Amino acid sequence: MPDSQPQPPHSSSGQTDTATLLLRGARLTDGRTVDVRLGGGRIEAVGTAGSLATPASASRAAKVDLDGYLLLPAPAEPHAHGDTALTADGDGPLSYDTQEVQRRATEAALLQLGHGATALRSHVRVGDVQGLDALAAVLQARRALRGLAELTAVAMPRVLTGVAGADGLAILRDAVKMGASVVGGCPDADPDPTGYVEAVLELASEHGCPVDLHTDASDPARLARLAAMAGGLRFGVTLGPCGGLGRLPSEVASRAADQLAAAGVTVVCLPQGGCGGVDRRGTAPVRMLRAAGVRIAAGSGALRDVSNPLGRGDPLEAAYLLASRHGLRPEDAYDAVSSGARAALGLPEVRVEAGFPAELLAVRGNRLAGALSLAYSRIVVHRGRVVARTSAVREYCNSAAAAGLDLPRQGRGGPS
Repeated sequence: MPDSQPQPPHSSSGQTDTATLLLRGARLTDGRTVDVRLGGGRIEAVGTAGSLATPASASRAAKVDLDGYLLLPAPAEPHAHGDTALTADGDGPLSYDTQEVQRRATEAALLQLGHGATALRSHVRVGDVQGLDALAAVLQARRALRGLAELTAVAMPRVLTGVAGADGLAILRDAVKMGASVVGGCPDADPDPTGYVEAVLELASEHGCPVDLHTDASDPARLARLAAMAGGLRFGVTLGPCGGLGRLPSEVASRAADQLAAAGVTVVCLPQGGCGGVDRRGTAPVRMLRAAGVRIAAGSGALRDVSNPLGRGDPLEAAYLLASRHGLRPEDAYDAVSSGARAALGLPEVRVEAGFPAELLAVRGNRLAGALSLAYSRIVVHRGRVVARTSAVREYCNSAAAAGLDLPRQGRGGPS
């Protein structure tokens, strides 16, 4: 079940967007150079460079020259924390003022949109001091971002068992009624982790919504129970960041991976540093999990908050780290932040082919490995419309040696 129901494409003014957009001269990962025509929020046609034109019937038409750019399915962000983002430099206790939470959740989403993520799932704390105010603020940010990016919220209560758990369950139900489309939380922090998972799964089954749980996955017996319970949920269970799996003996971790695969659980790893304390950092063993058949996605986790002051929220950096540090092929690493992440969010697949959603990212470069390494200039397309551009210009002083070798130089012109 998707986090939210798909809506027709809209312009920034909120009106239905009937424009046609022609992307010219884009490079694909298979080496072809193509034109891509977008309309009605979908890819209408893909043809050889120079072969496509905007139809005469189009009410509006625009063209973007993508010469020198690699065109990819847009990434998605399956694990963000918009309510606490961008707070690492603040003085005093974290503010949960509604306007302040809305401001930083919106700013964080726009920052990640600029990186290429056109869909984001934000985990939001509910209960305790903040009650439902932080969730209300994130949902307001979701409305403000309509037409630019898809933002959905996961409600995260602290405790769901025992006497204190009654309040947690009540506020979790209220959160779903308010608009949280996913239920989750951190069972490791509850006095009864198994009871916490049971409560979340029962409520999710009652309301027909997905589950997204935080766990370090360092306790194999607890993880086995979680996998056994999760297997029956119709709308799916996502776990993350599961960094503790990498600290377990290989045979124990392998057995846990088999259990997660059998349960159909998706694991969201966080290679950019996670969202917990330093003592709980570490990336899930993605190669072992993939080999076992576990569904894998990669997210960003904390974005410059107290748990990770250096978080960047960049899906291409997450893919770069999966390839450079964890041994995935660039294609598999990018799949974790694009197709894998979209699947974790319940969103339809994107390919650069006719009929697929027009959720695209153009990155300066000719090959995927190079784009992950030097992904500076980017053009982001959401629902068939350019919604973000990032331009990077590299300049050097005049050099006779460089001129003599005819080395490539990036100028100020072009679509970026």
